[in-house]
This record gives sequence, structure tokens and C-alpha cells, in this order.
Amino acid sequence: MTTQAPLIDAPKRRNRLGLLIGAVVVVLAVVAAVLFAVGAFSGGGKAVKIGVVGASDPQWPLFVEAAKEQGIDVEIVDFTEYPQVNPALSEGEIDLDQFQHLVYLAQYNEGAGEDLAPIGATAIYPLGLYSQKHASVADIPQGGTVILPNDESNLARGLLLLQREGLLTLKGGGSSVSTLDDIDQAASKVSVTTVDAALTATSLPDADAVIINNDFVTDAGLTADDAIAQDDPSDPKALAYVNVFAARAADADNETYLELAQIFRDTPAVVDAVVENSGGTAIPLQTPADELQSLLTTTEKAVAEKKAAR
Repeated sequence: MTTQAPLIDAPKRRNRLGLLIGAVVVVLAVVAAVLFAVGAFSGGGKAVKIGVVGASDPQWPLFVEAAKEQGIDVEIVDFTEYPQVNPALSEGEIDLDQFQHLVYLAQYNEGAGEDLAPIGATAIYPLGLYSQKHASVADIPQGGTVILPNDESNLARGLLLLQREGLLTLKGGGSSVSTLDDIDQAASKVSVTTVDAALTATSLPDADAVIINNDFVTDAGLTADDAIAQDDPSDPKALAYVNVFAARAADADNETYLELAQIFRDTPAVVDAVVENSGGTAIPLQTPADELQSLLTTTEKAVAEKKAAR
């Protein structure tokens, strides 16, 4: 009988070993879950990709650092041209973008059948008219040529600036959706041609004057002080030109994305860098997201009506 004792004891030892191994596995799983949760909370997970035009602008490294201090990892993705950015956001290649004003966003949404949404304001920048040939608007001759950006929103804004400066006349007084077809040629002093916004600065030698968006002024070795004319970003009517953080509509309430927009607005070093980089002309704003969305909806309606009337 004594020879069978080991046969009884052995299974008990194996059960204890199995329980021990199982306990270790459970403990390791719990530890891994805790570490994963901590890592995710501290920003150790996937970085939020934000598309911009001009990643070398001084506010971006400051913003990335400020976000990191709040536990959010940010990757700034640089684009060379405006038309590249929103499609990348729509396709999910980036998570947010920050390069455009509401009129541009409205034009994109209507044209592409998309519903990108503004989740936070940054600043309004003046749009400037620059010239290598003339020291003032008054020096531009009758029949001169002015080059404007060819995207619809900045084209309309540029046309309004030229009208204010007496260089052309727009039928019906013009609006944020004016096009080249709205120019009253007989009543205008200059003719207008368009190029991609990224090429406006390099077109300076080819025209009497050029409208250059703020994103390309510094790269051209210019400052806002070099402009011979600018629109007024403090005008209440200019709110449609406030630059915004944009997200896909499904992500408009994403808490992390909303926090990033708030970090940008509430970090003094970031705001100061934006203003300094604009030559002191940018006007930072704290416009609420719901007000931005309301203004976007109104602008989209105007864009749709303009297209329907063509």
C-alpha cells in the first residue's frame, strides 16, 4: 500500500503549482493593465497629429511642450499648401488641423461635401497687399495688375481689400463669397489674376502688387510692416476670418482635442509667439466653439447660395 502514496500526493502538488502559475498570470495582467492606463493618461499613447502650414512658426514647439505638461503628446504635421490639409483631416491621416479661417473651412465643406467642425479659435490675422514696385497704393497705375490667392475664401477677402483701397469695384458691394465674376471691370482701376497661395510671395516681381496671406509673409522675408495696405482684423465683420482648430464632426466633442484648443489659447508663451510672429498684428480670440459653429453654418449657407446662383 505504501507504494501508492506518491500516486495520491503527486496530483495535489501539480494542482498547487497550477494555482500558483495562474495567480502569477493574473497579477501580471493586473499590473500591465494599470501601467497601460497610467501610460495612456500621461500621454504615453498615440500622439495627436495636428496639420499646419508653417510648422517652423515659433508657437508650435511651445504649444507641443505645453500640451506635454498636461499629459498630451502632440505631433505637428507640416503641409506646404492649404489644399492639402483638410483632405488629410477628412481621411483620418491627421486628427486636427489649425491653418484656416472659417470662410475657408466653409468653402471646403461645401465643395467637398464634408462636415469638418471648428472646436476652438486662435486669432485673426490681417490680409496684406505687398509690392516691390510701388511704395503706396496710390502709385499703382491705371491698368496695373494685382495677384491674389486662388482659393475662394482668400480671393474674396482680397477682392474686398482691393475695393476698400479704390483699386476695383465689386458688383453689389461684394461679400465674403465674391469671385472674379463679381468684378465690375469698367469701373476698376486694376486687373486681377490668381495663383496658388503658396506662390503669391514669389510672384511679387511679376505684378504691381500681390495679396499675401500671413502664412507666407515671413517665408518671403517680409513683415506685416512691409504691406502697403491691410484689412482691419478688429472689425466685427472680420470674425468670419478667425483662424480655428478644426476636427472631424464625429470628434467635435473629443475632450482631449478640446483641451488642446484651450491649451493653445491659455498658454501665454504660445499666444505671445503668435502675436510676435505676425509683427504684432494678430488679434487672439477666445470665441466659444458653439459660436464658431453657428458662424460656420451661416457662411456655408452663403457659399451654397452663391454656387447655386452661378
